[in-house]
Order: sequence, then structure tokens, then C-alpha cells
Amino acid sequence: MNHNYKDTDKLIREQGITCRGVEIGDNVWIGAGATILDGVKIGKGSVIGAGAVVSRDIPECSLALGCPARVVRSWSSDNVK
Repeated sequence: MNHNYKDTDKLIREQGITCRGVEIGDNVWIGAGATILDGVKIGKGSVIGAGAVVSRDIPECSLALGCPARVVRSWSSDNVK
């Protein structure tokens, strides 16, 4: 979720939240300490490195690392169930 903050006449805590949710495909591995931000989709068969901060969609069969996470390797989806 994310806090709304555009109304400068109100406290941030009084402006509510938005929540789009996270979608994680089948056979995905998420390393320890990774953070997946609201609204992100991770495609099936992907791997998210430990400590990564995923702020945008990750295509299927991809290895994403870093802060912010970026795809550093992809492979064929032929072998992914």
C-alpha cells in the first residue's frame, strides 16, 4: 500500500491509502529480505535476488537484482511449468 499525500492542508495520516496489490506468478523464488512494492507483477519462473527492491514489473523467466531491482538475465520459458 501507499499513503496519499497530495492535499497539503491535511496530515498525511488523514489522507488515506491506495492499495493495488502485488501479483506473483507460479514458480517464483524471492530471496531473503527482498521488498516488493505495491502494484508490481512478477512473471512466472522468475528469481528475485536477496535484498532487492522491486519497484516495477518483472517479466517471466527473469533474474532481477539490486536496488532498484533490474533484470540482469532472462531465459526461455519452455522449461517453466
